[in-house]
Amino acid sequence: MMQTLVRWLSRRSLRSLHALGSALGWLAWAVSPSHRRRSRENAVLAAVPAAAQRAAIAQAGRMVAELPWLWLSPQARPISRWARWEGDERVDAALAQGRGLVLLTPHLGVFEVCAQAYAERHGVTHPITVLYRPARQAWLRELEETARARPGLATAPASLAGVRQMIRALRHGQTVGLLPDQVPPQGMGVWAPFFGQEAYTMTLAARLIRQTGCAWLLMWCERLPGAEGYVVRVQAPSQPLPDGEQAAAGAINREMERLILQCPEQYLWGYHRYKRPRGAKAPTT
Repeated sequence: MMQTLVRWLSRRSLRSLHALGSALGWLAWAVSPSHRRRSRENAVLAAVPAAAQRAAIAQAGRMVAELPWLWLSPQARPISRWARWEGDERVDAALAQGRGLVLLTPHLGVFEVCAQAYAERHGVTHPITVLYRPARQAWLRELEETARARPGLATAPASLAGVRQMIRALRHGQTVGLLPDQVPPQGMGVWAPFFGQEAYTMTLAARLIRQTGCAWLLMWCERLPGAEGYVVRVQAPSQPLPDGEQAAAGAINREMERLILQCPEQYLWGYHRYKRPRGAKAPTT
């Protein structure tokens, strides 16, 4: 039944899905005190204005509602018809070096579009492998795997086998996509500041960059108003990656903060960024 609903939604217009998503965002805000509290607390830590906090409620719903449209988009409807690039010359320059590329994207805007847009533009010569956590529900896991199986786009599970897959891709001069503000499992992260509060932060991104000697860039996708499409933005890091796991994790968090504050109304403030993974020690103060 759920798969039928998702497939039906995938055939709706982007404008109608965004309208539905806005309502869903406010509904989730109204019925879930924990979601409401977490969203407020996280946004306050980042000193996000109240107007941007309110806008983020509807934007979070739009992100969910547009997923069927993005996941089940036929090849006759390439994402390039809807997404334009800013800063793609940085990707071209990095790929030309032939040493692999890591793209770091926060839970900002439409991160699903980032991988699709890259695969359409560069995937023939430099495929991208993106890290993902399989959904717990079998029907959703099957749908995700089917939807993300696109030319030039591969997925790697959050496991040792997935890490090896990403290292192989980078050593072949290919690209890897990560969401470094995703809370990693215990043992795969360190505590580092994120908007002034200690957050368990993945060490994988820095390990991949150091171990393979690849280039790295920052990438995010903004959802345009009025269902006018998307803008994929690519930016260079503000500084080289420092030595040491703790310092590198802190530097990457600062880069994610810099991106998020460019468009705080499209960040997922309700994401449980500051949770402590099971088995992880509490941060020292």
